[in-house]
Amino acid sequence: MERKATATAHPNLAFVKYWGRANADLNIPQNSSISVNLSSATTTTSVAFLESLNSDVVKINGRVSRDLRVSHHLDRIRQLAGINENASVESWNDFPASAGIASSASGFAALSLAASKAAGLDLDERQLSILARKGSGSACRSIPDGFVEWVAGTNDGDSYARQVAPPDHWDIRIFTVIVDEGEKPISSSKGHQYAETSPFYHARLAAVPRTLHDLRQALLCRDFSSFGKIIEREAVAMHCVAMTSDAANYEWLSGIYYWQPATVHMVRTVQTWRRQGLEVYFTIDAGRKFPQKVVPLEAVFIVILFWKCAQSPHPQEGGIVAVVVERWIVWAGTLFVAVHTIHRLPLCSLLPFRPGTLDI
Repeated sequence: MERKATATAHPNLAFVKYWGRANADLNIPQNSSISVNLSSATTTTSVAFLESLNSDVVKINGRVSRDLRVSHHLDRIRQLAGINENASVESWNDFPASAGIASSASGFAALSLAASKAAGLDLDERQLSILARKGSGSACRSIPDGFVEWVAGTNDGDSYARQVAPPDHWDIRIFTVIVDEGEKPISSSKGHQYAETSPFYHARLAAVPRTLHDLRQALLCRDFSSFGKIIEREAVAMHCVAMTSDAANYEWLSGIYYWQPATVHMVRTVQTWRRQGLEVYFTIDAGRKFPQKVVPLEAVFIVILFWKCAQSPHPQEGGIVAVVVERWIVWAGTLFVAVHTIHRLPLCSLLPFRPGTLDI
């Protein structure tokens, strides 16, 4: 008998990051985090458990994948469901996996829902979040709708994601700008491993509870200015830990630098925009990315137009900028000129989130 299901999930963007793991085997983080799901970027995954298969067959964007993490995750689901059939998995992203957006989050969220349904399981949101976390830590945040908090917890049962606010709570937007086609010098996984060697690691952890409280309040009150300043400071704090980590086996590195020269340039540009009256904020993930920036809606329409005129059909590999958008203002031209003059950077598609939802 064929057991089959299809699910969709969205990647998420963290406002308060997690950096460092308390339990690497279970993907339990050292600190809680807050994120939002991005509805315009989608992973669609179909899973069929078939008696005729001798092994799992996994295809991602039409290509056979040898990623053992998928089969290991399917093993967890088979054990829960008490079945032993191998699975055929087909997964498609409508955004580039290497564009700086966390495809592993949406990938393992969609896989967890599709595979659990195909196996006959009926897991609630918390159970699904815990399951997805074991595949990829940030995948747990792609299970609840809208604005999400991943509660770090201390064990397998209490480290899960929950909704902070529904998708329609705040009408903001996110877009990305590719700035570097190179690979990370050190993977995020390695970065987590070395985090505790930084002299600033414990200082950041001590500050995170207050950061989470303040950001939660700003988000719920739609306090755009407070929200933007919190996510900027949090991003810089996390990267200070990375930059001062002792990367063992990388003797030529004094720390882990995910920033590029253009990143610093963009940080300074964002500050200039604010001085000129355009309320823009950034955040930076652990990758070769520009800051994710916060700008008003009218300005983003100008950026979309610029992207289309530039005829950059697909984002390239490497770093990104994401822009979170709120409000109508008259400074659209300022943003257009500034983006146009930053090393003539290619722009990717707008990712307006009206925050995303999991679907089957």
